[in-house]
Amino acid sequence: ANDLNERKEIFGVHLRPIKIDESVDAEFLARQTPGFSGADIANVCNEAALIAARNGKKFVQKEDFMNAVDRIVGGLEKRTKITTADERQCIANHEAGHATLSWLLEHANPLVKVTIVPRGKALGAAWYLPEERQITTKELLDEMCATLGGRAAEELFLGKISTGASNDLERVTKQAYAMVVYFGMSNRLPNLNYYDSSGQDWGFTKPYSEETARMIDQEVQAIINEQYERAKSILKEHASGHNSLAQVLLEREVIYTEDVEQIFGKRAWVSRSEEILELQEKANGKKAEEAKVAEADKQ
Repeated sequence: ANDLNERKEIFGVHLRPIKIDESVDAEFLARQTPGFSGADIANVCNEAALIAARNGKKFVQKEDFMNAVDRIVGGLEKRTKITTADERQCIANHEAGHATLSWLLEHANPLVKVTIVPRGKALGAAWYLPEERQITTKELLDEMCATLGGRAAEELFLGKISTGASNDLERVTKQAYAMVVYFGMSNRLPNLNYYDSSGQDWGFTKPYSEETARMIDQEVQAIINEQYERAKSILKEHASGHNSLAQVLLEREVIYTEDVEQIFGKRAWVSRSEEILELQEKANGKKAEEAKVAEADKQ
């Protein structure tokens, strides 16, 4: 995987032979593609050109690139999959729950796009801008809270919980377990790490007692419960915003950053990605200045 600036350069190379309009921006595309290799980026550019051609366009636009990324990450859209009005209501509520919390929590990843069109196995999907930063307890807790937002929204606004959250719950459980067992981030078991990086993995026995196992389970449960309650209380406070988002999703099947911004206003924090790009630009500017000075000295 390449870092943000490397991806920006790789996009620069692959965008050259393509006819694009001013809506396409290498920096924006780099932010949409965390974890992508050079070959993945080449695929995105080819796929975007094909999508534009299929739709009879003269230029490849931002939305063609977004659709290409979605395709590569999430599989083909299954427009033939029939969902009932009730199911759509449930999916829209669930996805709006994630979107609302990720927008309102400082350390959660801000949203790029949410759709309620089924794709692969998923009934709805959301794309976020992963922040490439050092992870601390705060980041992990905000992430968990946003991940639980879907289930919390179902409970709060629909009064029932669907099976749609099983993937969210799996992620949150693994994160909470890692916090307690690997990162030593829990109150009752600080500074302990039960991970064996030598790969011998402790034979058949766990390196801790039944008593500790019970404490680990309790800590994991406490962390998850706390974030679930926090998700519900934030959603209660911002119920009208959440419901507007769910409504827009039902009507249009897809929402973007701009739609969330219209409802909740701008995010109060500069994203880590923007910081990284700014630092890089400053460094490039400084290099250019130094080169100019050196050139002048020669003469």
